[in-house]
Amino acid sequence: MASSYWIYTDIAVFCVALLLTGIIIPQILLIAFSKKLFDEVDERKIHKGVVPRLGGIAFLPAIIFSICLVLAVNMSCGWSDSIPVLANCSQSILYLLCAEMLIFLVGIADDLIGVRYKAKFVCQILCAIFICASGTYIHDLGGILWITDIPGWLGWCVSAFIVVYIVNAINLIDGIDGLASGLSGIALIFYGIVLTQAGEWILALLVWAQLGTLVPFFYYNVFGNPTKRKKIFMGDTGALTVGMLLSFIALSVTNIDVPEVTKDYNQIVLAFSPLIIPAFDVVRVYFHRLRQGRNPFLPDKCHIHHKLLALGLNQRASLCAILLAAVIFMLVNVALSPYVSATWLIVGDVLLWLGSNLLITRAIRRKESRLHTTLYD
Repeated sequence: MASSYWIYTDIAVFCVALLLTGIIIPQILLIAFSKKLFDEVDERKIHKGVVPRLGGIAFLPAIIFSICLVLAVNMSCGWSDSIPVLANCSQSILYLLCAEMLIFLVGIADDLIGVRYKAKFVCQILCAIFICASGTYIHDLGGILWITDIPGWLGWCVSAFIVVYIVNAINLIDGIDGLASGLSGIALIFYGIVLTQAGEWILALLVWAQLGTLVPFFYYNVFGNPTKRKKIFMGDTGALTVGMLLSFIALSVTNIDVPEVTKDYNQIVLAFSPLIIPAFDVVRVYFHRLRQGRNPFLPDKCHIHHKLLALGLNQRASLCAILLAAVIFMLVNVALSPYVSATWLIVGDVLLWLGSNLLITRAIRRKESRLHTTLYD
């Protein structure tokens, strides 16, 4: 059973992160408009008008500040439960901070002056090495292809690939208002519940702090009025740092050793079910670009949200549809994991995803034939 001390600490960290991010974002907006730091509008972009894309700058400072402040106050008050827990996970947290700081700086550079995708990949691989060096990597594939335990070197390789994969999946899905933050928020709520029940207190603090930063951002991103200079995007800084934390947490969930939490559920399913939508979409987009003869690493308009927009849904309806699909995928996979092997769950997910995309594409083509125009390429 979760300790009441840590539950109150989680709530405090969430509230401090939420409050601090809510204070920082308006200041970022003021600076962005005074220095004309806007997201350029082009044929690929959906938004109209000038919107700053520096919202993600608030995330990492708010996370670090909120956790440090709350734990420091706890220690000052003599609530020393934090000390042994911090000691037990200090190595993994320090490596994570190295990875987060590096990807944070790369994101800022990309948002301000642009960074070539090859350079970003190199930095992401280095960050993945930091994560694996912390001891946070896959030791057991959970029955995928009927494989369980794997050697350490293979666990490092698989985990490094997963880190880079998730970071880019979150970054690439960030195409309409609230989508990246909404999908990340759903995953974080799930991870927060799992980690709290498992007694992984510091990991849970990271999750609730990150969630606290996403709530005010989601408000400004989805409901902000660009004509009143109240709208902001998270940019690469936000997407990359959120993706890095999500990849670290997902790998951490695969290593949970608490029978009360893991005895009935497949840990691989618990770890990666919350990320199915962005993970599957990036694969579909990659092969779609190859089939069209395009560079798979250059942006275009072929993501799932672009398909829904071409179908006739507006941004809000597309957002709600994708978030609902993410929740359904996650809950169904977790519920079936005690009874169905991970291999067959993945097969079922892939078939459902491909079938859904095929139906949407056919509906778009029928609409195009009626309108005699091209809505989706």
